[in-house]
Amino acid sequence: MALNRGNTFVQDEEQQRLLLEEHTEKHFTAGVVVRDIIIGVSDGLTVPFALAAGLSGANASSALVLTAGLAEVAAGAISMGLGGYLAAKSEADHYNRELQREQEEIDTVPDAEAAEIADILSQYGLGPAEYGPVVTTLRNNPKAWLEFMMKFELGLEKPEPRRALVSAATIALSYVVGGLVPLLPYMFVPRAERAMAVSVAVTLAALLFFGFVKGRFTGDRPFLSAVQTTVVGALASAAAYAMARAVQA
Repeated sequence: MALNRGNTFVQDEEQQRLLLEEHTEKHFTAGVVVRDIIIGVSDGLTVPFALAAGLSGANASSALVLTAGLAEVAAGAISMGLGGYLAAKSEADHYNRELQREQEEIDTVPDAEAAEIADILSQYGLGPAEYGPVVTTLRNNPKAWLEFMMKFELGLEKPEPRRALVSAATIALSYVVGGLVPLLPYMFVPRAERAMAVSVAVTLAALLFFGFVKGRFTGDRPFLSAVQTTVVGALASAAAYAMARAVQA
């Protein structure tokens, strides 16, 4: 609301501040962390599960299946964590390169960059009389100008400084948690065939639960997500088991 005489503008700002404090929007803002957890847990549940099923199909002992499975979980956690670190690091490096490039353009061709602000705002239905003051204000505030161009021209959000390390740790730990689920029965059941039957039941239940929770967090239909996640894990383990049987035959 554009009020500009006496104390009216101040009062209006105070009213807006109070309204914003009273109005709390319930948006989910931890999407990146949830994505890392989903990547880690889904692979952790599926890959060791398929490996254990394949070794069981080759008549390996529970001790051998457990040893190989734990080795795979350790190697997989390191590999997945390193992949998450490199991905987040590359994203941060890309942002910093574009930030430097955009700053150079603002310094060398400010008029052209100001014209880009006008073009961006015009795409939202603002006319020259409306976006003109915005352009002027941004030109007088170099930091806000740079942030505006990064967000609205390039579509880039500034990454968190510790994002790479957090991503690596989240994916690795999630992989370990997911990978231990299908291996637990082999710790207590000596015969691999019986352990595999228990592992199948436990892992499928875990996949159903994980798929349901994933659907709730990502906005998908929870039951459909649960079924899809379970089917993928079941197919992977069935394929590994069938291949082991075929090689043995």
